[in-house]
Amino acid sequence: MSVDLVLIGDSIRMGYQSRARECLDSIDIWSPEANGGDSANILGHLDEWVDTHTPYLVHLNCGLHDLKKPFDSGLAQVGLAAYRHNVEQVFERILRSGAQLVWANTTPVDEDLHHRNKGFDRFGADIDAYNAAAAEVAVAHDVPVNDLHAVIEQAGRSRLLREDGVHFSEEGSRLLGEAVAAFVSPLLKRR
Repeated sequence: MSVDLVLIGDSIRMGYQSRARECLDSIDIWSPEANGGDSANILGHLDEWVDTHTPYLVHLNCGLHDLKKPFDSGLAQVGLAAYRHNVEQVFERILRSGAQLVWANTTPVDEDLHHRNKGFDRFGADIDAYNAAAAEVAVAHDVPVNDLHAVIEQAGRSRLLREDGVHFSEEGSRLLGEAVAAFVSPLLKRR
């Protein structure tokens, strides 16, 4: 089976994918029902999520699960060096498949809301560090970066985030879906 576009990512992707599909209504899009989770999980599912669908283009993100820190340890679920290594492996595998690749960076959080409403922390400084590491890998592989972090910051992070400090309101998910569609549209026209 061959598709035009595969969307892979965490719950943020799950929030924006319906709007991206609406905006790209003539495009054959596939995405996993499951949350992509961390970079190790995505690496472990590439056969199922990419290889079996033979996409022209993959729009990918991960990071929010990697940088989760339990209250009692302060250690990230996937440390920064391991994350960078995983992202490198994911990029190489996708590009070897012949698919085009777009990397979407990790969206911002509200640390205080997140701490009060989740059983673990996510910190803005970690998001910046993980985004920077992934951006270096993207540059090394000549992979374009869809700056979803900036989309949210420019539109007003505090008004778009839900009470949990990480997920987005309907408006936020709509903006992200439209940003994804706008970013991939010119790339899909090249096929």
